[in-house]
Amino acid sequence: MDFIFYLLILIDFIYIIYLSKKALHMLQQNLYNENNRYLKWISKNKNTFFNLSLYGVLFALMLFFSKTETTDIFFLTVLILVYISSFVVEKEKRKSDQNKKPLVITKRVKRLIFTLFILYSIPLVVYIVDNYTRNYVVLSYSIISSLVYYVIFLANIINHPVERLIYHKFEHQAKSKLKSMEPNLKVIGITGSYGKTSSKNILNDILNIKYNSLATPKSLNTFNGLMITVNNQLSKFDDVFIAEMGAYVKGEINGLCKLVNPKYGIITSIGTAHLETFGSEKNIQEGKMELIEYLPSDGVGVLNRDDEKQRTYTIKKKNHAKILWIGIESKDVDVRAENIKCDYKGTSFDVIFKNDKKKYNFETKLLGKHNVYNILASIALGYEFGLTIKELQQGVKKVHPVEHRLEVKKLGNFYQIDDAYNSNPVGAKSAVEVLGMMKGDKIVVTPGMIELGAKEKELNKEFGKQIAEVADKVILIGEKRTIPIKEGLLEKKFKEDNIYVLNDVREAYTLINKLKGKNELYALFENDLPDTYTE
Repeated sequence: MDFIFYLLILIDFIYIIYLSKKALHMLQQNLYNENNRYLKWISKNKNTFFNLSLYGVLFALMLFFSKTETTDIFFLTVLILVYISSFVVEKEKRKSDQNKKPLVITKRVKRLIFTLFILYSIPLVVYIVDNYTRNYVVLSYSIISSLVYYVIFLANIINHPVERLIYHKFEHQAKSKLKSMEPNLKVIGITGSYGKTSSKNILNDILNIKYNSLATPKSLNTFNGLMITVNNQLSKFDDVFIAEMGAYVKGEINGLCKLVNPKYGIITSIGTAHLETFGSEKNIQEGKMELIEYLPSDGVGVLNRDDEKQRTYTIKKKNHAKILWIGIESKDVDVRAENIKCDYKGTSFDVIFKNDKKKYNFETKLLGKHNVYNILASIALGYEFGLTIKELQQGVKKVHPVEHRLEVKKLGNFYQIDDAYNSNPVGAKSAVEVLGMMKGDKIVVTPGMIELGAKEKELNKEFGKQIAEVADKVILIGEKRTIPIKEGLLEKKFKEDNIYVLNDVREAYTLINKLKGKNELYALFENDLPDTYTE
């Protein structure tokens, strides 16, 4: 009897720890429930983690009211089988997970783990100290294993006061460090609905031709990310600090500006990304333009005149910064690109500066019209910083492609155009245009776009129509979520025999090799779903 009881507790505890890792991962991915993101994720995905362990609660209740040792042993044995089965089922489900960002064991996560250990130990400690019944302990752990995702949320609430104290300490440290580096440090803010990371990396590569430039690493574009970068990486030798600024609600960009005080700002594009959290397209527009509103009167902002939401926005600040306009379609701009040519090796284009009749040719390894816009913004600001045309040309030529953003790789007998990182309507359209420029057979592999609010279905249908214009074959990942794309394809008379539906993107590689014909084959992988998404 004792052996069965302790074996059950051990197995249940291992199962709880296994579930906790996934729950912590989702909490981290959802910014520790900032703007209730974790709770919203739970609400959308609760069916995926209410599993066999619920039967454990049922059998634990039966055990709780059991009157004989024989039935106790029976229910304890059944519970062991339930949690072993739950563990196996959960592990099988994890095999299909495609995590591009694994759980990072930060100090904050370690503090959460410590709090969880205390919470998980309470039933056992109470049992040892007060001699509560074993059935009480079994029921407690059965309930915990069924509600792990909520227990993680509780631990996050418990730790909140401590996290706030630590947060304020690092905030003060970052602000003091930036203040001490004034006025020698040039601080640049970059925001937009799409293209922030690419634009930041492009600008950093170009400015490093002349300056010591530091950019926030990877996609660290939150308040915490900026604080970490300033406190841990910014040094007295840096001339420029480029801060990528992300936002999910109106007011967040303004808060980031108050932290780093940018004198220069670039808006990449304004679209429908995170429409759900912003609430409206107007809120997105005003939220992104908070960066330009914040700039001092001697600052410089770079805007895209081809972007309607930037062109039509009226700056509210009376003594606003100098504005540099870029464009491709628009001619009344400070820096314009034309004669854009693209192949699998990269892109070339001519640049015209205002009041300069001469055209300057630029070459880059990057692909896509949207990347030309990002480069134009960097050229405009780089020129303002005193870089010569030759230095700008050198800088653009040495810009490195960003991983998973229209990155061309030769895989076996086909070329993969990897645009898997966070697809959006503007980037997806540009990626399809890039595919259309390739000489050979063309395949699109995609699960579609998400987090587009009420417009998600409409935009994915439009995406399907765009694909139909250039692709020979299409591989859709996920039958339900790709229905709008398929509708768009069929509406454009795309042959249904050339549409393949898979449940796992990894299966697409095998299928592509089977579809390879005599011609060169280019496969565009457009978007992979974030770790927080489940169909």
